[in-house]
Amino acid sequence: MKLALLGAGGKMGVRLAANLQGSPFEVAHVEISREGRERLRAEVGADCIEQDQALASADVVVLAVPDQLIGRVAHGIIDKVGPGTALIVLDAAAPHAGELPERKDITYFVTHPCHPPIFNDETTPEAKRDYFGGIAAKQHIVCALMQGPEEHYALGESVARTIYKPVMRAHRCTVEQIAILEPALSETVAITLCLAVREATEEAARRGVPHQAAIDFVLGHLNIGLAIAFDQLAGGRFSDGALHAIEQAKPQIFNDGWLDRVFDPAAVLRSVQDICAPSKAA
Repeated sequence: MKLALLGAGGKMGVRLAANLQGSPFEVAHVEISREGRERLRAEVGADCIEQDQALASADVVVLAVPDQLIGRVAHGIIDKVGPGTALIVLDAAAPHAGELPERKDITYFVTHPCHPPIFNDETTPEAKRDYFGGIAAKQHIVCALMQGPEEHYALGESVARTIYKPVMRAHRCTVEQIAILEPALSETVAITLCLAVREATEEAARRGVPHQAAIDFVLGHLNIGLAIAFDQLAGGRFSDGALHAIEQAKPQIFNDGWLDRVFDPAAVLRSVQDICAPSKAA
């Protein structure tokens, strides 16, 4: 099985190239920038070939390029791949935004890592510090067969399990569902709230709390709070005082109907279209 990895010298591409070493796939690395080619050679020990040469014989093409470039790159290569080729995209933004070119005789497969979970059984220092995943820590992934024969789902998942290894669960979703997960759930809500917690921590320090004490206190409370919220602690519940504070805080922090506004299909579509806007590629 021949696999062309486009963007092999980028930050994500190098990670994928490292995980593809020793796999059942015969990998052709493609990278347009000299800096990227040098990075790939230094970190992975792999050399690149010309794009047209890689695409001509590829069974699978992995697009390890930024969201804003997916549409441009896909349109540039669409006439250079053979019928039945599987194009794998690493995020749902461009596919859901309608950036992929029309061609019925190829497969589009979308996959994305969940990243290593907060609650895990990792024991080695390397795995404990692998917050992104794909190096030492186990993670789950999501996958979607956007178009193509059903047997290509297994092919796409096998590639995804290789490039994101070590992988635990692979969840089969639709492209729209992955777009709900990211950006709506993970970025619009979760990461925004993470930054809000950091801002609140800095405010506590500005008001006189020792800075490290504020960090230690909030990270510990996030740990127990998330454990209770996500049913990780048998019999765990928030104290009456905490429940009262939560009830009082919600209307101060959140506007009524915020969930409907964030997860409305039109809002999710606007979000991915904005992510893929050419101005973001600068």
